[in-house]
Amino acid sequence: MNEIHTHLTVCAAEASRVARAVTAEQLGTPSVCADWTVRELANHLVLYSAHGLEHRALRTELPEETVQRDFAGEDHWAAAYRTQLDRALAAWESPEAWEGEVDLGGSGMPAAEIAAMLVEELALHGWDLARSTGQDFTLPEATAVYLLGVVERYAEMYRQYEGFAAVVDVPGDAPAFDRALALSGRNPKN
Repeated sequence: MNEIHTHLTVCAAEASRVARAVTAEQLGTPSVCADWTVRELANHLVLYSAHGLEHRALRTELPEETVQRDFAGEDHWAAAYRTQLDRALAAWESPEAWEGEVDLGGSGMPAAEIAAMLVEELALHGWDLARSTGQDFTLPEATAVYLLGVVERYAEMYRQYEGFAAVVDVPGDAPAFDRALALSGRNPKN
């Protein structure tokens, strides 16, 4: 496997761990993401970081019924999320998944960059879910450094589409994960 797949696997394991610890009572509470409850955040995470991850590898569209699904409203949703993450990671084990481009609504992007953006999705929204439910989200330094590079490449694009808030100030010598969070508009100290 390649470096990106390794980081996807690390982030998937941590996001899955966080999801398993979310209680039913927490689902209706506000999340750290403006205007989203923990349930809405969990649904977004499951949809894009697990189902979207698999569909990007396979070059297929997400079915509308999957897009509309209330994953967190289902029994054992966190276990189902882990199963779907495993399927998605397996789809990216195929050498063909890394070849060519992935269509993004009429424009293509290299498959490796899509995978890199999905590392970002898993890590940042996994952190959001952790913070929203009183948990920590930790990454090994190599994955945090890789994530920081991805966030640096795409932060301004995400800000244009209101996916990231304004940069949060952190010291220049802050850990790589804290700098990635801050650059994405998240306060690592909250």
